[in-house]
Amino acid sequence: MYLDHFKLTERPFSITPDPRFLYMSARHREALAHLLYGLGEGGGFVQLTGEVGTGKTTLCRCLLDQVPEHVDIALVLNPKVTATELIATVCDELGIEYPEGNTSIKSLTDALNRYLLEAYARDRRTVLIIDEAQNLSADVLEQVRLLTNLETSTQKLLQIVLIGQPELRTLLARDDMRQLSQRVTARYHLEPISRDEASAYIKHRLQICGNTQTVFNKRAVDKIQQLSGGIPRLINVLCDRSLLGAYVEGNAQVDPKVVKKAAREVLATAGETRESRSWRPWLTAGLVVLVLGALAAIIQPWKQPLETVAVQAGIADAVPANVHPVTPLKPVVVPPEPVQEIVVDVVADEPEKEPEPEEVAGPEPPALASLLLETDSSSYRAAWTELLSLWSVVLPVSVTPDFCDFAKQYGLLCMVDQGNWNTLRQFDRPVILQLADPDGRRVPVVLQHLEGSVAEVIVGDHLYRLGVEQVEQSWYGDYILLLQAPPDGRLFMKVGDHGPVVTWLRQQLEQAQGVSIPAADPLDFDYVLQKQVLVFQRSHGLVADGIVGKNTMIHLNTASGREGVPRLLNGP
Repeated sequence: MYLDHFKLTERPFSITPDPRFLYMSARHREALAHLLYGLGEGGGFVQLTGEVGTGKTTLCRCLLDQVPEHVDIALVLNPKVTATELIATVCDELGIEYPEGNTSIKSLTDALNRYLLEAYARDRRTVLIIDEAQNLSADVLEQVRLLTNLETSTQKLLQIVLIGQPELRTLLARDDMRQLSQRVTARYHLEPISRDEASAYIKHRLQICGNTQTVFNKRAVDKIQQLSGGIPRLINVLCDRSLLGAYVEGNAQVDPKVVKKAAREVLATAGETRESRSWRPWLTAGLVVLVLGALAAIIQPWKQPLETVAVQAGIADAVPANVHPVTPLKPVVVPPEPVQEIVVDVVADEPEKEPEPEEVAGPEPPALASLLLETDSSSYRAAWTELLSLWSVVLPVSVTPDFCDFAKQYGLLCMVDQGNWNTLRQFDRPVILQLADPDGRRVPVVLQHLEGSVAEVIVGDHLYRLGVEQVEQSWYGDYILLLQAPPDGRLFMKVGDHGPVVTWLRQQLEQAQGVSIPAADPLDFDYVLQKQVLVFQRSHGLVADGIVGKNTMIHLNTASGREGVPRLLNGP
C-alpha cells in the first residue's frame, strides 16, 4: 500500500529473516566471531543466547553462509522431541540411512558414529545446530551431551551449537547440567542494538528496497528505539506500521506522533507495557461497572440505553495535516557588513550562559541568517547546479526537480542522510547542506571545502567563508552527497554475489591496496575477496563486516584514485 508513496520496491521491514536485509551490528559481529571461534575449536558446545527478536536466527543464517566447504551442517529447528527422535532428526539431516523399524538410540547412535568416522577420514567436519534449545528437556540434553563422546583419539567428531532464549542459560546453570556446561567452549549473549545501530539498521533496510531518502527523522528513530528496546524484530514491526501511518496521513517522513500511534496498534497485543500493567486493577473495576450497567439495562428496559462510545483506533483514522515546526534560531553575532567573501571568527558555543543584551540587540540580522533570508525558491536548483559542476556535470535548465535521477546518467548516486562534521570529513566529498533561516525555512547550500574551523559555502551563486560553528547553528544534520557508483549502479555487494561488478570491485581493491587478489572465478565474490574487503575496512576505520556498502564504496573510490572526484578537505 505504501510502496509507491515511499518509492520502495518491496516491504523493507518484513519479519521474515531474508539474508538480503542482513545488517550486522557491532553486537552481531562480536557474536558471530564467538561462534566462528567456537567452531574452530574442533569439538564441544558453542552457546548463543538472546531475547526473542534480537536476531539469533539471522545470525545463524550468517554463520551458515560462512561455514567452509568441508563442513557439513545438521540443523534442528524443532527441539521439542524425545532423545530418540532427536538423533533420528540428526541422521535425516545428514542423509544417514538406518534400519527401518529399528529406531533404538543404540542403532541410531551407531549409524551416526559410522558416518562421522567416514567424514573424518575424508577430512570433513560435522556441525549440529539446535535452534530454540531452551525447549530441550533434561533427558534430551543429556543425550546431546553424550553425542560429544563420539571421537577419535585426538579429536571430537561432532561440534554442537545451541541457540536459544535466556532460559537456556538458566537451564545449563543447573547443578545437574554441569557436565554439559563444562563442555561449552564459547558463550555469547546477544544484547539489543543501540540507538545509533537502530538508525543504521532502518536506513540499511530502506536502501535495500530502493529508498535513499531520510524517511524516519531523528526524533522518530529515538521513539522507535525507546518503544522497541533495541529489539530488531520490534523495530521491524514498528517501522512497517509507521510507514503505513505516514502514508495514510500523506507525509513524506515518519515523525514520533506516527510512531506512537503505530505502537498502540502493534505492541498492545504483543505484550503489555509496565504502564499498562499499572492500571490493570482499574481496568478490572471498570469492566465490573460496565457489566453491572449492562445488567441494569436488561432488567429495566424503560431506562435509556447506554451511550455508544466511539473509540478512535490509531493510524487508520483521519488526522490533521502534518506540520513541521522549526525552532527559531539563536542569532549569532558576526561582523555587521557581509561582503562577497566573509571570514568569521569561530566563537565558542556556551548555551548555558545568557547572551549579553548588547550582543543580541541591533536591527541587523547575523550575516549567515541574512544570506539565507535573501535566498528565493530557486535556491534548490542553484545548489544542485553548483554541486554537479564540482563533478564536471552541467545541469540543463530543462531538467525537472528530480536531480538524483539526472545524476544517475553520469554514474553518480545520491546519498541522502543525516550526520555531523566528522561524518562529512570522513566521506571527504562536497555536499548539499539543508540550513534553516530565522523563519524556519529550509535553504539548501553547497559545502564546497572544509579547512579546520572554516567552511567554504556556496549560497545561491556566491562563495562565502564562514566559521564552522556559525554554520552548525543553522544545520540540523541533513545532507545530500554524490558518490561514484560501480558499473551496474549497485551499492551493496557481499559473499555470493556474481557478475562483472565483482571483477570491478576486485580491481578497485587491488589498486587501492597494491596487492593481487587470487580468484578461481573473477566474477565470484568469494571468501578470499571478502577477506580483502575486511582488511580495507579495518585500515580505513570502517565497520568491518565484509559487505561493500556506500561507506566502503566512497572510501574505495578515494583510495583507488578514481579521476574526477571532488574532495571536501583538499578543495575543488
